[in-house]
Amino acid sequence: MKNLALNTARFVAAGILAVSLSAGAALASEGAAVESQSWTFTGPFGTFDRAQLQRGYKVYKEVCANCHSMKLVKFRNLADPGGPGFTEEQVKVLAAEYEVTDGPNDDGDMFERPAKPYDAFVSPFANDNAARASNGGALPPDFSVIAKARPNGPNYIYALLTGYEEEPPAGVELRDGMNYNHAFTGNQIAMAPPLSEEIVEYTDGSPMTVDQYAHDVVSFLMWAAEPKLEERKRMGLQITIFLLAFAGLLYFTKQKLWSDVDH
Repeated sequence: MKNLALNTARFVAAGILAVSLSAGAALASEGAAVESQSWTFTGPFGTFDRAQLQRGYKVYKEVCANCHSMKLVKFRNLADPGGPGFTEEQVKVLAAEYEVTDGPNDDGDMFERPAKPYDAFVSPFANDNAARASNGGALPPDFSVIAKARPNGPNYIYALLTGYEEEPPAGVELRDGMNYNHAFTGNQIAMAPPLSEEIVEYTDGSPMTVDQYAHDVVSFLMWAAEPKLEERKRMGLQITIFLLAFAGLLYFTKQKLWSDVDH
């Protein structure tokens, strides 16, 4: 009993230390051009803002989806618990705005049909070669998990989206077809600035600025990369509370059982 209580206490302490080290590593990974932003989903009690996720989907759909796919996300996921909060009927309408290739039919032919909720987000290009041909040889990355695939992902993506400058600093010569971005490695990026003021119309009164667009679409990309984030945090909190309570019970049980024993 004594060893069990001691081991449980060590396990809890190790968990707390691991969380602290993870937070420190995240801060250490930030580059000089990447500043930490305020996100609703960070911290042990962080959650997604439903309205922000819906705005972020709108920005992705009207801007990012012209070049970047999200092959791992299905339309029905937009109605999942912990997600943007669209209803099933809204998802059907959103999906039906796209055409997908299906088949073969009874005659052996492929055919086009409106997308259904069970379909993945429709990619902007038929294949990777078509994507490269339309982007000067560069393959636009898939956005399904990009917020987790990049170190310090949300802050980095925000910095990239807002890091464009019309003119490079003195002494910097841009190569043909490149744009200056102070957050991008090497500072020269082929992608033109994707966001501009009032490029996407918001109907909820939110500012239609580059800063707001960037925050909204990054939050949406974070949800896409980690759709069970809220559930995971709830479970982690419940387990931590249980372990702490269990460790306390073991300690007091040990005290009771060994109180009359000379040490």
